[in-house]
Amino acid sequence: MNVLFLAHTEEDGSLGKAACEALTAAKGLSDGMAGALTVGLYGAEVQQAADQIAACGASKFLGVAGADFASARYGSDASACEALAKAAGAEVIVMPATSRASRVAAGVAQRLGAAVDTRLTGLDVAGGTIVATRWFYRQRMLGKIERDAKPWLVTVDSGCFAACDAPGSASVELLSVTPATRTTVTGIIAPAADAQTIRPDAKLLLVAGAGWGKTQPDGQKHLDDASSLILGLLAATQCSLGSSKSLVDQSGEGAALPFLTHMHQVGQTGSTPRHAKGLATCCHGEEPHVVGWRFIGERRAVNLDANCGWAQGKADVLYVADAFAVTKKLAELLK
Repeated sequence: MNVLFLAHTEEDGSLGKAACEALTAAKGLSDGMAGALTVGLYGAEVQQAADQIAACGASKFLGVAGADFASARYGSDASACEALAKAAGAEVIVMPATSRASRVAAGVAQRLGAAVDTRLTGLDVAGGTIVATRWFYRQRMLGKIERDAKPWLVTVDSGCFAACDAPGSASVELLSVTPATRTTVTGIIAPAADAQTIRPDAKLLLVAGAGWGKTQPDGQKHLDDASSLILGLLAATQCSLGSSKSLVDQSGEGAALPFLTHMHQVGQTGSTPRHAKGLATCCHGEEPHVVGWRFIGERRAVNLDANCGWAQGKADVLYVADAFAVTKKLAELLK
C-alpha cells in the first residue's frame, strides 16, 4: 500500500509540529501495511522541510515550491495537493489538521475521487485493515472508522502522535504546477503574537468563569480590574485563555469582559483544549464545563466555595481564595 504524507511548510521553510506528528501517523501506517511511504511538501521552499525529516524512511520526496505557494490560498494549495497525490499514486493520504490543510482537504478529496475523514485522533492497523479513530459529539463518543474506498484522505489532530524528528539530507523531486486561481496574495495582516489570547501550543490554560463579572464583596462590579488582571497574567505567562459559557454570554451582551468571544468557550458546547496544565478561576467546576478539561494534564482551580464542583475530585488542587487577589499576586510575582 502506498501512503502519502502531505503537508505545507511554515513561513520560515520548516515543517511545523503538527505536520511532524502527522508524519509519525503516516509512517506507522506504511510500516503496519508493509507499504511505501512518500512525502509530499508544498510551500515557498521545501528543501529545508525535507531535510528536517530526511531520515523518516520515506522512499521518495516530492515537492511543489514557488512564490505562488508561499501563502495559504485555496486555489494554489488545492492544485499543489492534487498534483502531489497523483504523482505519488497514493492509496492513503495523511495530512495534519492545521487550518491551512483543513481548508483544502475536502476539495482535494473531491478532485481525486477520494473518501475523506478529518480530525482523526488515531490511525492503527489491525488484521491488515486500517482503523481510524476520532471523537464525536464534543468528545463524548469515540468512533472507529474503516473504509474500503481508495484513495482515502485523512487529517490528523495535533497532540495525538509524537513528532517525527529525523534530520538528514533529502533529494526532492520538484513538480511543475500552475495554480488555477485569479486571486493574488498582496500580503497578510495579522495581530502581533502578544495580542493573541488563544494559544493552542501554550503549556498553561487559564479559564475565566462567571465570577469575574459578578458583584464583588464591596457591592460593585470590577470589570476593568478583571480585564487588566486577566490580560496581565496572559502577558506574563503567555498562557492560553478560555472561558465558561456563562461569562462568554455575558461578554457578548456587553456586560462582562470585552475581549471574550465564543471561540474562548471551554466545555460541552465549546472546545476541548489540550494543555499540560490548567488553572480555573471564578468557575464552579460543574460537569458541562469540566467535560472540556478531559485532556488537561494537571488541573488547579481558585474558588471561594470549598464545596464547589472542583472539590469533588475534578481538580488536582483547589485554592479556596479570592481569584482577584490570587491573580494580582501571581502577576506581581511573575514580573
